[in-house]
Amino acid sequence: MSSSVGTTGNATIAYLVNQYPKGSHTFIRREILALEQRGWSIKRFTVRRSGDPLVDPADLAEAEKTSVLLDAGAIGFGAALLRSLVRNPRRFCVAANLALKISRRSQRGLLYHGIYLAEACVLQHRLMAQGVQHLHAHFGTNSATVAMLASILSGIPYSFTVHGPEEFDQAPLLSLGEKVARAKFVAVISEFGRKTLSGYCEPSDRDKIVVVPCGLDTGFLSHVPTPVPDEGGFVVVGRFCEQKGYGVLCEAMALLAAQKVPFAVTMIGDGELRPIIEAQITRSGLQAHVTLVGWKNSEGVRRALESARTLVLSSLGEGLPVVIMEALAMGRPVVTTDVGGIPELVENGVNGFMVPSGSAEALAEAMKKALGNSAAELTQMGLVGRDRVLAKHDVNRSAELLALQFASQS
Repeated sequence: MSSSVGTTGNATIAYLVNQYPKGSHTFIRREILALEQRGWSIKRFTVRRSGDPLVDPADLAEAEKTSVLLDAGAIGFGAALLRSLVRNPRRFCVAANLALKISRRSQRGLLYHGIYLAEACVLQHRLMAQGVQHLHAHFGTNSATVAMLASILSGIPYSFTVHGPEEFDQAPLLSLGEKVARAKFVAVISEFGRKTLSGYCEPSDRDKIVVVPCGLDTGFLSHVPTPVPDEGGFVVVGRFCEQKGYGVLCEAMALLAAQKVPFAVTMIGDGELRPIIEAQITRSGLQAHVTLVGWKNSEGVRRALESARTLVLSSLGEGLPVVIMEALAMGRPVVTTDVGGIPELVENGVNGFMVPSGSAEALAEAMKKALGNSAAELTQMGLVGRDRVLAKHDVNRSAELLALQFASQS
């Protein structure tokens, strides 16, 4: 099959994500829609449906367009495996041997990689039936594994975007170097990502790595910022998972409460750690200070940011969080940690307050400082941050960078 991709956006590209659409993956939806506005035909595939409720109308619309690989079921997987074997035994053996090889390094073992091979067979047939010319995956985890195997089976070239920190934390277990070697190109979302990924691949593959920042759409970029309110509180947005450092945040809030500092925190999001976070809030007597509101759609996030003085992000590990871009685009400075690519966007004392990750004391002091700054000072910090986001994180520029990569593949 020819792998040529037109430069004017007349080719068919497939996107594969482990879970899509999802409330925490709005940046992927924005990217897809921006590419479609340039004339690219995008086919959406996901390994499985998100376990999170979809609250944004745009995500609900995306769900209708997305093909779910696991919907094939056991019978569908078996039929796809047999069909791939019969259609091209050589390609099937190469893919099966590669699945076996990388399973030996992985924590997930042979059974999971056999499932990935079956998913790749299902994906292979759908890609070929729909005339897909290039396959792009988000995240270097199992979605990139399935994409790599489907590429071998179909002959359709693939690429993927690495976000971090999970991919970097488990790079050898994920065979990240192998995935880079077989890909046509690999996108990273920050210079931090480029430098880190370069350490996990062969020197000859480093030229494949391109920085494609995550971007915001007009919903945030065209918004006219309002002044920071005098009486606003903090807002937290993100999945309730270990890397977000919510345990540290709860400790910092407990320190503020012990010092009789008046504050209020609205936490937007949900996830596997919610019961633990709720228990820690209760144990620390923070119920009067903290409100958990679950997931919100994009408009709900914008309204929450607009009513806040600052965003707080207590992460222990990150790539470059989109929520920081969203807050700064709304003219709100951020209290955050110095991990991943965050220092590429946030400058301490200029458009936010940056502290070492894992330090509840430092986070509490930064939050206290944000509370002590005047609304005018915080407004000026937010406007500086907005200018940086406008310059670096417009989804249209990001889509153009990807489009150039897709168009150059042959």
